[in-house]
Amino acid sequence: MPSNLHTPRENLLLAALPPADYERLLPHLEVLTLPLGWAIYETGSKQSSVYFPTDSIISHVHITASGNSTDVAITGNDGLVGIPSVMGGETSLYRAIVRSAGSAYRLQYAEVQKAFENGGGIQDLLLRYTQALMTQTAQTVVCNRHHSVEQRLCRWLLMSIDRLPGEQLNATQELIANMLGVRREGVTEAASQLQSAGLIRYSPGHITILDRPKMEAWVCECYAVVKRETNRLLPQKQTGSNRARKPPLPSRTTINPIYVNEQTGARQHAMNAKA
Repeated sequence: MPSNLHTPRENLLLAALPPADYERLLPHLEVLTLPLGWAIYETGSKQSSVYFPTDSIISHVHITASGNSTDVAITGNDGLVGIPSVMGGETSLYRAIVRSAGSAYRLQYAEVQKAFENGGGIQDLLLRYTQALMTQTAQTVVCNRHHSVEQRLCRWLLMSIDRLPGEQLNATQELIANMLGVRREGVTEAASQLQSAGLIRYSPGHITILDRPKMEAWVCECYAVVKRETNRLLPQKQTGSNRARKPPLPSRTTINPIYVNEQTGARQHAMNAKA
């Protein structure tokens, strides 16, 4: 869990809002601590809030009728989770699961919808983010069909690190296998190859990137395609003026969520769930 307080402007969408729009949303933002494994949305559930991550990562997971699952996109400090509701959908099209524990700001759907319908900076940013998310989802389909497990693992690692502070990820083999839609044995072999090549240091539950330039040379073109489109559409860093003023922080809420086992569908409180 994160130990430091965060500001809304650590999320790049919130940081890029015009001052008037930002001030209008600020009183309605609630900062949450999101534990690993929390299912923010279930497929078909009604979305009452959207989430702006700061140092957490949330996956968009699609599940087949037989129970198999694959991650089709991730959201970190580059965007928000809950786009279907903003675009007029009443229910979630996917399961949204916390893949990397951290913080996020929650905003009630009614507030973001009102801001979106008023047009201006918020509407423009959310439409741009929707396009970036569509690109990521489409490229994930291409990647899963045509590229090796090693390349797909590199892509996921680089995309995750882009949205997190530091060069280390906490991830089990089972979690990575679910995200990539492969068997655990495939993840073990791929991680071993990357470690032998000097790209990562891998231990149970932890991956550290050792040589990012080499990994960027190893990864398939899908990473660059998504990154280039995201950079074109969205702001990539906070400006000096955005950082200069520190607004009052909303109160922090720590939740005791429901942990979802993706294989069995079993649900239990996170404090009682096995790591």
